[in-house]
Amino acid sequence: MQERVGRQQVEDLWLILAFLAGTITGSFLNVCIHRMPHGNSVSYPPSHCPTCRHGLRFFDLIPVFSYMALKGRCRHCGVKISLQYPAVELASGILFALSVLKYGITMDALRTILLFTVLVPATVIDLKHRIIPDRLNMAGFFLGAPLIIESWDVFISGAIGFIAGGALLLLIALIYRDGMGGGDIKLAAVMGLLLGWKLLLVALFLAFVLGGAAGLIMVALKMASMKEHVPFGPCLAFGAVASALAGDSVVNWYTGFFSV
Repeated sequence: MQERVGRQQVEDLWLILAFLAGTITGSFLNVCIHRMPHGNSVSYPPSHCPTCRHGLRFFDLIPVFSYMALKGRCRHCGVKISLQYPAVELASGILFALSVLKYGITMDALRTILLFTVLVPATVIDLKHRIIPDRLNMAGFFLGAPLIIESWDVFISGAIGFIAGGALLLLIALIYRDGMGGGDIKLAAVMGLLLGWKLLLVALFLAFVLGGAAGLIMVALKMASMKEHVPFGPCLAFGAVASALAGDSVVNWYTGFFSV
């Protein structure tokens, strides 16, 4: 009994650490969201208020807490701070914790955490600027490639997923002009690399269902026209998150259904 309680305490501690690590990472991702679309460095200059340009101290950068303590305003000029900042930090913390809850302290969890680290800024940037920066996708590839060298099976699944994700969306882009952006194609390839080809198929299926539904709703509400490009990055992100956290159940059900 004591051993079970001790194991549960360790697991709870890892979840807390994962959440904290996620919020800290989310703080950095906010920098990426703000700077990457403009081609600026994410490391220099140091963090500062975009309005008054005043440098921020460490106590201004504590994820979520600083926003609450400052009541959502810059300490120096009083300008309102966007809710995006605590939202990204909280979302990253929750996603990191869910990764550890799902996979434990494993390479699967590490690949999932890296994937979420790419998906969060990709989603926000695509919604705001209608692009997914190459630097973001390249970071996902170069950081993710070493993580699939865990075993031969993981490597093959990731390699097939990488090729399949990029090739499938590239084919769609070639068939339907302006139907898919280059950033979407590269993001799908990174998703395949980190998810493996089976979970990638689940992710893409969910992404296309959500994308089609969102497009029809936006057209019906006159928020967009049939010819207008609807950001697909958020749909890919939704599919990837759902697949990473629950896609194995879908795959097992599907394979079990046809093996009967």
